[in-house]
Amino acid sequence: MDLKELAAREAVKGVKSGMVVGLGSGSTASIAIRLIGDRVREGADIIGIPTSRESEALGRSVGIMIGELKDHPEVDLTIDGADEVDPNLDLVKGLGGALVWEKIVAAATAEEVIVVDDSKLVQYLCQKAPLPVEIIRFSYEATVRRLEQFGCVPKMRVKEDAMFVTDNGNYIADCRFPKIDDARRMEAEINLVPGVVDNGLFVGLTSKVIVASKDGIRVLERKG
Repeated sequence: MDLKELAAREAVKGVKSGMVVGLGSGSTASIAIRLIGDRVREGADIIGIPTSRESEALGRSVGIMIGELKDHPEVDLTIDGADEVDPNLDLVKGLGGALVWEKIVAAATAEEVIVVDDSKLVQYLCQKAPLPVEIIRFSYEATVRRLEQFGCVPKMRVKEDAMFVTDNGNYIADCRFPKIDDARRMEAEINLVPGVVDNGLFVGLTSKVIVASKDGIRVLERKG
């Protein structure tokens, strides 16, 4: 069993019949969705709130009833992945392109559980990964220039020789920072830039991080 599956199996232990569950995006979250589908086939009553069109399609394919936040505004548990996790359990997310839906669902969730392998643990945010920033298409070049004021080097995300387009129909600028010291302040300030939809800093949203390594499973919980 690989590390991602180990972490996903541990996270899914918290899923109970009758729950509204956020369905995360990415490779590790996809494993969790399939495992939740196994629970449904065994008779569990679970409503899934997807964080991307991909997780919605996968959830439907394994038999999970898909709901919307307008009908289920309080999510009991969300299982998702992350690109970086710092010692405060704050995150960088969005390398898969689903950061806006992921943050909306996370904000509505009582318990946000993140599943990662130990390569995603960092001393500070943006130590390894760039910060994804979702921006609207209109005059995106002007938005990118304004992002440079934060001391980063933005690069437009490209997929198959074309601009990457999110589920919302927007672009993503991957911003390479030397270091982010104050993630909460940076998250807020970037989101004030005209043309920015949201960014991949997830501050204060994570309840628990399940870390898989060659030594087994380790569970990190937010203090307080």
